Amino acid sequence: MFPIRLRALRQGRGLSLSGLAKELNQVASHADERPNTGHQIGSWERGVNTPSYLEVLKLADFFNVSLDFLIGRDYDDFEIEDLFASNSRVRFNGKTLNTADRNAVYGMIKGYLRAKYPPEDDEQKLSSDQVTLPLE
Repeated sequence: MFPIRLRALRQGRGLSLSGLAKELNQVASHADERPNTGHQIGSWERGVNTPSYLEVLKLADFFNVSLDFLIGRDYDDFEIEDLFASNSRVRFNGKTLNTADRNAVYGMIKGYLRAKYPPEDDEQKLSSDQVTLPLE
């Protein structure tokens, strides 16, 4: 998935392989890094070679995408609690929600879903063939 996403991002910016290499070399994070080349980036897009973690990080920063997106990881299934508990920004209509707003929205969602899908009582989970003995 990485090669496909890299090619799409590069072409979306209208950059050639050597053009992307030139852009990445201008934003190099360390003076001792080897310069990127069009041939090198082409080999990443073809899946012949794999870039180092630092190169992937540099690409993600340049294209303003997450590392997860760049390597092809999708999050189609997640818990709402995890979203609100994470440190990631939650936005609505282009505005980032502050902590109080996040808590309020989470409370509303939680209340709505608990009313729609009430938690089962432990007594309801017991089947009719089970016997409960009182402990004295």
